[in-house]
Amino acid sequence: MRTRLSYAAIGALFTIGLSTAAHTGEIAFAEAPIPVTDAQKRAILTSEYAIVDGARVPISYHSILRSGDRGANDPNGFRFGQLYDISGSPLLSEDGSPRIANGNDFTSFLEGNDGDLYMVSHFESRPGAVYLTELAQDSETGLLTALRTRPLDLSRFNGGWVHCAGSVTPWGTHLGSEEYEPDAKQWRDDEISDYNASMAQYFGADPSNARSVMNPYDYGYPIEIDVSDYDNVEIAKHYAMGRIALELGYVMPDQKTVYLSDDGTNVGLFRFVADRPGQLDAGSLWVAQWNQKTPYGAGVATLNWVALGWATDGQVRDWINRYTFADIFDEAEPLSEDDKDLGTCPEGYTSINAGHDDGDHQCLALRDVNADGVINYTDEAIASRLETRRWAAMQGGTTEFRKMEGITYSPDHHQLFIAMSEVDRGMLDFARTGKESPYPKYDVGGPNHITLKNGNVCGAVYGLHLDGHHTAFDLFPVITGTPLTVDYGAAAESPEFEGVNKCDLDGIANPDNITYVPGYSTLIIGEDTSSGHQNDMIWAFNTETRELTRIQTTPYGSETTSPYFYPNINGFAYLTSVVQHPYGESDRDQLKNPSDRFGYTGYLVLPAMGEPQRVQ
Repeated sequence: MRTRLSYAAIGALFTIGLSTAAHTGEIAFAEAPIPVTDAQKRAILTSEYAIVDGARVPISYHSILRSGDRGANDPNGFRFGQLYDISGSPLLSEDGSPRIANGNDFTSFLEGNDGDLYMVSHFESRPGAVYLTELAQDSETGLLTALRTRPLDLSRFNGGWVHCAGSVTPWGTHLGSEEYEPDAKQWRDDEISDYNASMAQYFGADPSNARSVMNPYDYGYPIEIDVSDYDNVEIAKHYAMGRIALELGYVMPDQKTVYLSDDGTNVGLFRFVADRPGQLDAGSLWVAQWNQKTPYGAGVATLNWVALGWATDGQVRDWINRYTFADIFDEAEPLSEDDKDLGTCPEGYTSINAGHDDGDHQCLALRDVNADGVINYTDEAIASRLETRRWAAMQGGTTEFRKMEGITYSPDHHQLFIAMSEVDRGMLDFARTGKESPYPKYDVGGPNHITLKNGNVCGAVYGLHLDGHHTAFDLFPVITGTPLTVDYGAAAESPEFEGVNKCDLDGIANPDNITYVPGYSTLIIGEDTSSGHQNDMIWAFNTETRELTRIQTTPYGSETTSPYFYPNINGFAYLTSVVQHPYGESDRDQLKNPSDRFGYTGYLVLPAMGEPQRVQ
């Protein structure tokens, strides 16, 4: 894995990580149309053009590969997104055909040590898949062509798991994720969900045998990928960074601090600080604690950080093979009266309400995990890395966020942006949007730090100011969606609600992944929505003027996963745009041709919007 602090590679990969913007410019997009006709709702629509530093530039969506495609120079090669088991044999669908994942997700552009351009692409499946693709770039147009593609071998990690969003490190590696980590308590109780059990197929087993072939502690970590060339790739799972429903990790300019978003219900915000710049294999882990300043709107808070201890990848890898949920925690039933949960626990147990489940009051006590006769820092460290969210809650961290998604950094403002797909459930005070109060499920047990007055299921993007050590000290809404229906947070049904889109079409709905355009005061916001907007959208938000412009829409039932901006790759800027599972999340009855379900991995191309930079 690369460790050097100065890396020439593709300059665009590094301008995002600088402490000041490398270029000051202006960009304005023409508004992409709202899909109205059936044909428009089946298409990928984009802005017709953008004005970049005064020049009008035509825009269109370009697909590099769709699920099932092969590289242009390898017509008999691997099919993009095909799934394989631990022995490298193809997994098959029920009809005997090869299993092709259409959960295309984050894709990174990287320069290999050989100087060639590569793409590393996630598939959000179980088993997960990560593909390496060699690219050719047209020097006149900037258009990219996939020459050949292949799956990366994750068998030494017992496979990959639900690879969601990601980022590019300041030193030029791919930093991926594993989302919705399996709940190890299900293995203790022998009640494994179908969602988790499906991973057994990776081991050649029936899902009914998941308990015997799978270790849940194998999954839920950042994964770093360093490309030397097409045949040589170094892969590491960074167990030291903790195990959560990882949307993504984002490395700060100091090359040590990494923010980790936790996706789901009653989840936390985490920060990892590596021991050494450019090396993520050892360090300390922290969880945010919300100190509310206002309960109105999407809320405002200051943040404290609760220490969760230090560990190395090697230590945690050893613990994974040694310990189970039953070794780590004792559990008791919450105290109740007349079948009502009182929100407290028997003496000696800590009361928490932290996902996996959709609201789950638990009473836990740390055990002498390593059986050395004393409960001490070693047992705490084991809990902090294998049961990160539960241990964070037990230590006083806030595990009440709802659907925490993408993270990006603005060098123009020295601040983070974090998307919250919904402001609801644990973020309210014994309430749930559209439900009769009190609604205790998400707040009974635990500290109930976040107590907002009203929910907003259309979601919000928050800003977080950073101090000189890249530690976030507050959290505040930057932009929110506008609900049109009571069940999404409107005070009353809006006359503008036409029966389909529950969030205003001129605003965001369920923000997912985000990326910042350095030097241009522009935040790109993707959506993952179903009822909020029938057709998911990508937006450009000017952080100075607050102007919001729709720049892309996607087909029925898809989501806009992981937009990511590269300011300058050989004279061209790129905004990656991945269209996941068309006709899959909603509007399944609109599917006409089975091949229309295949996901798209693609991009928009623009003139260079920053000078190539060398990381200092």
